[in-house]
Amino acid sequence: MQAQRTALVAEQRQKLNPRMLQSIKILAMPVVELTEEIRRELEANPALEVLDDRSELSLESYAEAKIDDSGEDWSDGTEDYSYRQTEADEDAKHKFMEGAIALPESLQDHLLAQLRMLSLNPTIRAIGERLIQNLNQDGFHRTPPEELCPSCSLEDLEQAMEIVRGLDPNGACTKDYKESLLVQAALDPEAPEGVIEIMTAHLDKLEKGKHAEIRRSLKIKDPQIEEILAYIKTLSPFPGRAFSTEKTRYVVPDLAIRVENDEFVIELNDEVIPLLGINPFFSELSSKKSGSRDKDTVSFVKENIERAKFFIGSLQQRSQTLLKVAKVIAKFQARFFVEGPQAMQPLTLRDVADEVGVHETTVSRIANGKYVQTDWGILELRRFFTNPVPSTASGTEQHSKESVKATLKEILEGEDGDKPAYSDRELVDILAERGIKIARRTVAKYRGELDMDSSFSRRKF
Repeated sequence: MQAQRTALVAEQRQKLNPRMLQSIKILAMPVVELTEEIRRELEANPALEVLDDRSELSLESYAEAKIDDSGEDWSDGTEDYSYRQTEADEDAKHKFMEGAIALPESLQDHLLAQLRMLSLNPTIRAIGERLIQNLNQDGFHRTPPEELCPSCSLEDLEQAMEIVRGLDPNGACTKDYKESLLVQAALDPEAPEGVIEIMTAHLDKLEKGKHAEIRRSLKIKDPQIEEILAYIKTLSPFPGRAFSTEKTRYVVPDLAIRVENDEFVIELNDEVIPLLGINPFFSELSSKKSGSRDKDTVSFVKENIERAKFFIGSLQQRSQTLLKVAKVIAKFQARFFVEGPQAMQPLTLRDVADEVGVHETTVSRIANGKYVQTDWGILELRRFFTNPVPSTASGTEQHSKESVKATLKEILEGEDGDKPAYSDRELVDILAERGIKIARRTVAKYRGELDMDSSFSRRKF
């Protein structure tokens, strides 16, 4: 049996100091979080201040100095497009900010605004507000109304529910899509005869296309069933989805990339980032001889000035890295910016990291959570990094995941309503005809990411 002994082992470990951790954190911040971080740093560091002029330590002048020192040429001789950074005029800046994705009105806000315009007694109004706040993104109850309001009388609860269901959009404040469809049909004076009866007792059969059973059960003819089916298609089974969902976020793009006169124009969204510099009082104190000041004051002044300079440098590093990554993305994804999502090319973090000259983790941090405004909408920067999908065509041509998803979406949105919906197996064959080779389970996965239902569900309405 071997005896255990104490031994000393020499090893090297890399530890990041607080400033380096802050620099890495700033690199990963989207512009909205960055403005909050700047505000916190301004409150914590008296040597840091917002400048109205463009002094030598301002973020913008610091950036210009760095660009001039680097002597970097934005042109790439191998492409038809040149790259340049421009300072937008006031109109362009306002247009850029107006392009940010605004927070849309939520279902709750929409319903509450209507409810508060009605003349109701306080009890019914309070129950109605509680019911509205209990709705999920589809417009259905999260918690059963009886459990939500156990002390309410059944009469008051039903009255409040009836009022909320009659608001726009009709059919909210219901248990599921079946009840929602029934409520919408009941509120519509022009609903065809027999639609309530069919949806109450035979909706499952109608969804599965068992028209003959319905006809025999209700003793009606096919034209009437077709009329009812056509009417049901006009209803919304999920009324809340027309409004904002729980996934909705307030998005401000960090940069813009657009094509103008066969050139890529890349702009940073620095409109919301203040120009920072050193407080003149601290600069004056640091320039005086230390003999007239105590050691604590000298240490305090120097520490905060160094901290402010490092913070400004971290902001500049973020801007420079973001611009370099954007340049490389524009180079590799040139076809996307001209032709749209279906022209997205395969691109990896390593591809961009090698071009920029940084580690893959740096590219990952700079791309995560940041958005870019393009002529095709506002997209997350990470969406430009997409894995290759093999092609059925001869040669080495490959498609990106995003371009395949765009093609799949186009196919599904172009389905003929008079014909059966495409099955996943049929979609595999259609994509193969277009030179895209993927498995059926991959089609199902991409369809789910596009929030597209299965062929059975798409046949329902």
